[in-house]
Amino acid sequence: MLRLAVVVLSFLSCSSYAYFVTIDAYAEQCFFDRAKPGDRLTLFFEVSEGGFYDINVKLTAPDGSTLYKIEKESSGHYSFTANTEGKYTYCFNNKMSTVTPKTVLFALEKGSQKLGKEEGIAPEQSKLIDMVNELSNAVLNAKHEMEYLEVRENLHRAINENTNSRVVMWAAFEAIIIVGMSLGQVYYLKRFFEVRRMV
Repeated sequence: MLRLAVVVLSFLSCSSYAYFVTIDAYAEQCFFDRAKPGDRLTLFFEVSEGGFYDINVKLTAPDGSTLYKIEKESSGHYSFTANTEGKYTYCFNNKMSTVTPKTVLFALEKGSQKLGKEEGIAPEQSKLIDMVNELSNAVLNAKHEMEYLEVRENLHRAINENTNSRVVMWAAFEAIIIVGMSLGQVYYLKRFFEVRRMV
């Protein structure tokens, strides 16, 4: 019974949501999440579309201090443990772009500290707690890797479709040029061998 409770609590102690958001050129969008002291927060982000695939990210604590700031990055993650209770704000800034909007996938993983080992527990239970913590980390890492791979697949598919359409257009243009040159040569040769009579 204790094992089942430990497993259920470990999966309920961490929540993670992934979102796609489009940030217009020269714009900023901010989101927030409330946290309590001891909560573990991890922000993952990946630019999936737009321009040079770069974005500015800023993470701010409830007191207004900057915890994390990065400029012109296409992906990244930042983990920290909340020291104070309040609203933690994370902003995505596209002010360096004057024309191109950016599509960003981001996830804020929020969970309390890992399951702790209490005094006087059996070694089997201690080992079980360690295994549950390790399994929880592995599942979350696999989830984020799958999201990253999905974004990359969409990006590469868009690049391939764009390249394919350009190749088709170029091939059609070449075919039109070749047909035009062939008709021009036939006309030229026909005129060249034409007999002209003088009256």
